[in-house]
Amino acid sequence: MERFRFQAKLFPTDPDCQPMSEKKIQRVTAPRLVRMKQNGERITMLTAYDFGMATLLDESGVDVLLVGDSLAMVVQGAENTLPVTLDEMIYHGRLVARAAKRAMVVVDLPFPENHLGAQHAVASAARVIKESGAHGVKLEGGADQAEVISAIVAAGIPVMAHVGLRPQSVHVMGGYKVERDGARVLRDALAAQEAGAFSVVLECVPRDDAEKVSRELKIPTFGIGAGNGCDGQVLVIHDLLGMTSGYVPSFVQQYAQLGDTIRESVTRWCTDVRSGKFPDKEHSF
Repeated sequence: MERFRFQAKLFPTDPDCQPMSEKKIQRVTAPRLVRMKQNGERITMLTAYDFGMATLLDESGVDVLLVGDSLAMVVQGAENTLPVTLDEMIYHGRLVARAAKRAMVVVDLPFPENHLGAQHAVASAARVIKESGAHGVKLEGGADQAEVISAIVAAGIPVMAHVGLRPQSVHVMGGYKVERDGARVLRDALAAQEAGAFSVVLECVPRDDAEKVSRELKIPTFGIGAGNGCDGQVLVIHDLLGMTSGYVPSFVQQYAQLGDTIRESVTRWCTDVRSGKFPDKEHSF
């Protein structure tokens, strides 16, 4: 049986093909993201790991909420993304999906789910969709993961690919490094598109290479450390809001310093409790 082709079957571009529920609530979907690229609209994606933050991001108009395996580092305190499990990703995906009324929710397949064969990857992706309520999955890989991407898409699950720097391969790479092989990045991105992926994350790719890939692809690209030539941008929410302790990647612009605000506020509260100032009559029954 002929494999589904991206434009023709899996993601129709005709707005009339969209379900009535989408027209009513204007849910961001994989086909809608493709139309946004075609219309020249820039797309936004941020990570989210819990109901409260996801609610705020959704209400702020973020197009895609990514439940990234970065939660291993920013939520669980691990040194890299490798320790987080599929069950943990599903749990956090469920919290975010409950909050999202407009945004598309995408959940990372954690290491090594997409490296254990296409059948295993389909089963893992299906668990994510069934048990979390998310709308798609993301996996690291391009040409090497084409068979897996194709199998998951054939099962009816939208797939976001991830090329360039691959955090799950940190030990092979010897650290987090810029991917300077532009031909490889393009080859991986095109292979992911051909396999049926609806979008591709380009991480730590020189801006000229990322812009070239974005021009070549029919599906949208999300850059993180890849310049402004991509169709959209993605960041870890803790980095954007200044809630990360220690190293902050050079490609991050912090739009707030909430870490400082939280520390100052909690320090004041502790002082007021210890002095007996809080709670006062105004804050008592």
